Amino acid sequence: MDYSKMKPAEARALFRTGELVRQTSGMCDGYAQANMAILPKSLAFDFLLFTQRNKKPCPVLDVTEAGSPIPVIAAPNADLRYDIPKYRIYKKGELVDEVINLEQYWQDDFVAFLLGCSFSFESPMIEDGLDVRHITDCHNVPMYITNIQCVPAGVFHGPMVVSMRPMKPADAIRAVQITTRMPYVHGAPIYFGDPAGIGIKDIDKPDFGEPSEIREGEIPVFWACGVTPQAVAMTVKPDIMITHAPGHMFITDIPNSSLAIM
Repeated sequence: MDYSKMKPAEARALFRTGELVRQTSGMCDGYAQANMAILPKSLAFDFLLFTQRNKKPCPVLDVTEAGSPIPVIAAPNADLRYDIPKYRIYKKGELVDEVINLEQYWQDDFVAFLLGCSFSFESPMIEDGLDVRHITDCHNVPMYITNIQCVPAGVFHGPMVVSMRPMKPADAIRAVQITTRMPYVHGAPIYFGDPAGIGIKDIDKPDFGEPSEIREGEIPVFWACGVTPQAVAMTVKPDIMITHAPGHMFITDIPNSSLAIM
């Protein structure tokens, strides 16, 4: 099946029933994908402030009402308890479970945050003729915890996570031009070149996702990543925090074109 041509509601229906469990890069061309973080209402304001102070890794697309699983702006017919292919459950900073729905974990005080995802700018890059390596090679994008510290807010603090795509220098320049126009899905890269400069010890061993081959004449290009809240969860250790599994995003009804700055 060509998942790139699928409509968001069709993909979410397959995720909801558990019929399809896969990473979502390359799915539903033209529609924004989103990272997700769910927290109790008592922590929601602090986290909202954290996202406002750290817009590169955490650009907000939607926030639900307390207790509601419905993202009324991003996809009003969706249900965040079921419509993501895979979820992660963190308790006191420890990853305790990975599930395909939230039936057993949902709480009446939960607030869900949907954050822009770099998968959304991959379609424009491919349309412009750029090679997006993890799509070409059919694996999840590599993601790394860096030594770049986010701006603290309330109880929340911790390191930024980045995603990486290897490119030829000329292609990297074009990628900067394309992604700069899309600040709601992380915008331009934050770094390129020697991974050690941002605290990455081994480019072949990502903290999340799978490694991408960096070929001769290519450089690694790094974008801020919406998996950052998972690194924050491991740092702050809230009683409970639920996220998407890395690479397994929520696919919204929002056209990518509406998020681009012309």
